[in-house]
Amino acid sequence: MIGNAFFITTVLLLALGLYLMGECRFLIPYRSLLFGPYFQPIALFAAALFINLFAVVHLILRKLFLKDTGRKLAHLEKQLRAGQLEQELFRRLED
Repeated sequence: MIGNAFFITTVLLLALGLYLMGECRFLIPYRSLLFGPYFQPIALFAAALFINLFAVVHLILRKLFLKDTGRKLAHLEKQLRAGQLEQELFRRLED
């Protein structure tokens, strides 16, 4: 799930970067003035944005794909304690 969140975050940031590159064409002549002294703050902001966006995407994926996991695990534990699951597995292995 972490790999999926990383991939989605990367795609979102690339899309955002491409959109901003298209919208900020008027800044092209000032590229050396912007990236010279401000490269480190821009990189730190991009890293912080990536981490926060990754956390949001990971949270959304957990909410969407891990619904009712605790209840399902509790049901499985009840089956294991009752011995029903072991009997079912032995029956399936014999077939």
